[in-house]
Amino acid sequence: MAIHRHILYNGEIREAAEACLRPGQVGLLSGWGVFSTFRVMNGALFAWERHWARMTRDARLLNVPMPAEGGQVYEDILGLLAANQAGTRSTVRLVVVRNGGGLWEGPGSGFASDTIALTADMKQWSESVRLGIQPDGRYAASDFTRAKMLSWAENLRWAERAQENGFDEVVLLNERGQVTECTSANLFAVFGSEVATAPASDGCLPGITREVLLEEIRLPGVNVEEHSLSLEDLYRADEVFITSSTRDLLPVREIAGRQIRTAGTVRERLSAAFQKYVLEDVTRRQPAFAVR
Repeated sequence: MAIHRHILYNGEIREAAEACLRPGQVGLLSGWGVFSTFRVMNGALFAWERHWARMTRDARLLNVPMPAEGGQVYEDILGLLAANQAGTRSTVRLVVVRNGGGLWEGPGSGFASDTIALTADMKQWSESVRLGIQPDGRYAASDFTRAKMLSWAENLRWAERAQENGFDEVVLLNERGQVTECTSANLFAVFGSEVATAPASDGCLPGITREVLLEEIRLPGVNVEEHSLSLEDLYRADEVFITSSTRDLLPVREIAGRQIRTAGTVRERLSAAFQKYVLEDVTRRQPAFAVR
């Protein structure tokens, strides 16, 4: 998935091919920073406040200085969308990279952190996914397991390895053998009218789609809650699905060679309610933030 021609770098729109980052930039060399991926629809960024709040929380944990004005960053990103003509069905990656500290610190840019945004076309996912299994993929006891940080190489390699073995993604287990999430998606299991996803205390990264399903989506006769899950729970579930900002609610058809039931309707009902929530969210932003 190639990025578009222009990027946002500390409030300025630049050519993506232009050299901006520097040797000795500690956040770049060490993965010391935070990021989030936004869905763009009708010229607006879905769930901006939720993404920004998570980035701010994770940055505080990692001691990464965030830009003081989130509203200005939003406006700057809208300018980037306009420059790239990416106001519909695209994605934005927002990155805050710490500049100072560490053993290999180099000349600075004058900013405590660099704020960078990239855009790309929305990835086209398949209609369902096959998952592998990765034991000990998350350490639930770590302070940093639940932070979305730039140090992402292990996730990328696990996903790559899963695809090399014929899967689309991989279920990451924690040190206790419990289900946590996938490398870039949260995971839900349906049992009748009950829908469960692993709690953050089991080692999952709390995604924004997951947050909306837990906090905002209310359907008669359906209860969505956090609950520890085992692989056996997934195998016996009526439905299993994964969620992320670019996937919505994507059904799982197989885990490590075992077929997963997909005949239920709970995921479809939740998906329809989530789509309605997304549309309402971006519509209310359009009068103030529409990209022209």
